[in-house]
Amino acid sequence: MPSGRGKVLQKLHRGVRGLPASGYFCPVRNKKKNIVLEKLLVLDYAAEGKSLARTDGKVIFIENAVPGDVVDVRLQKNKKDWAEGVVIHTHSLSADRTTPFCDHFGICGGCKWQTLPYEKQLAYKHRQVEETLKRIGKVPLPELMPILGAPETTHYRNKIEYTFGTREYTRVKPVKAEQGAEITAPEPFRGVGFHAKGFFDKIVDIQTCYLQAEPTNAIRNAIRIFAIAQNWSFYDIRSHAGFLRTMQVRLCTTGELMVNVVVGENDPEKIQTLMAFLTKEFPSITTLLYTINTKWNDSMNDLVPVVYSGKGYVIETLTGERAYHFKIGPTSFFQTNTKQAERLYTVTRDFADLTGNEIVYDLYCGTGSIGIFVSDKAKKIIGVEMIAAAIDDAKENAALNNLQSTAFFAGDVIDVCDDTFFETHGRPDVIITDPPRAGMHDKLIQKILDIAAPTVVYVSCNPATQARDLNLLAEKYEVTRVQPVDMFPHTHHIENVVQLKLKP
Repeated sequence: MPSGRGKVLQKLHRGVRGLPASGYFCPVRNKKKNIVLEKLLVLDYAAEGKSLARTDGKVIFIENAVPGDVVDVRLQKNKKDWAEGVVIHTHSLSADRTTPFCDHFGICGGCKWQTLPYEKQLAYKHRQVEETLKRIGKVPLPELMPILGAPETTHYRNKIEYTFGTREYTRVKPVKAEQGAEITAPEPFRGVGFHAKGFFDKIVDIQTCYLQAEPTNAIRNAIRIFAIAQNWSFYDIRSHAGFLRTMQVRLCTTGELMVNVVVGENDPEKIQTLMAFLTKEFPSITTLLYTINTKWNDSMNDLVPVVYSGKGYVIETLTGERAYHFKIGPTSFFQTNTKQAERLYTVTRDFADLTGNEIVYDLYCGTGSIGIFVSDKAKKIIGVEMIAAAIDDAKENAALNNLQSTAFFAGDVIDVCDDTFFETHGRPDVIITDPPRAGMHDKLIQKILDIAAPTVVYVSCNPATQARDLNLLAEKYEVTRVQPVDMFPHTHHIENVVQLKLKP
């Protein structure tokens, strides 16, 4: 005979409705695998910004819900111990909810946490870091320092990329004409905005975006209106045809503004017309470029942007012990939130415990921004990065700041940092590592363990992979300080800085 719980589950799978419900238990409808969980109380946030609820011990991950909501959820994935679903009906809203400020909220797919007050966002992110480090890292932790929130929660990005397209994403289904009715062909869609989540070919046509300060919206909307008036084609990714393809806008705290328009056709007349229009309408653009891309993909790495006006790059400034200047070209990487990058790098420098006598190895150094930022407190900075073009930028940035005690090398850390390298440049007193979301390769972790520098500072944009790596580093290191930093308000993304000290 099935247990009491087994009988309930049997009834649920038969589609029985009307069973008593509570915050943790709900009736289920099951028709042709169309399972709906009714009156679920959303309890918390989980990884990747999804909310979670529970029913009879099973965890349900939910898109587009806020803790405190009571909702009906249609399951899209259904496993033994967990399931994923989407809200199809809301019975009551959480008291914590706030009104989204963006007209595109819920369609665009970005800034998903606009429905939460910023203080609540920070609280959830802080707890996410702590629980992730404990659950995955399984290492002793000090008390986490209070999360560093962003003073500006809108208009904080210095770079945005927009996409031109002919296929619009909208949640409104087209109305079918009645039989025999006269059909008027609609105007073909031509829009510019962001890729819709889960669609490689559809875009959300954006009127006002709050991620970057003006004139970003004015420039994007002006190009759309002007191009449609000229009857220019927008790029269609399926047919691989169209003139306007993408555009990047980079706005620095220095006031310098760079616009790079990527076109899918090598049409000098159209390009000249567009460049002349932008030059006249937006004199605030300090560097205007265009890039011709006739490939199937949007990668910029093998393309050559053409400078139409200006110096071909912009200068951004980070203020630390002094003002550090960075030359940023159309394909350069730089932290997208300049003000919070200053705070992130300040934490990194403080965690390095520098006295002016240390040799610092900056791994995954990119264009050298962290190493340059902490350089005035160190004896020497050695940066290592796989991407050769980034190392070229790092060397330029070091020269721009008149730094004599920095050296940057292209290559894999595992290959570069051998005994001969240490004999030439010295063994590190401090290692700073800032890997991509995938975290560090296990061979690099072993290399760090072999080097055994007294202090390691681990900067991460993914606490889950950071926690995994901390578990491996625990062979020789203990976690001594933890500082979460919010770089991207209204999203679930979070940066975290960890200080590790070599065990006695």
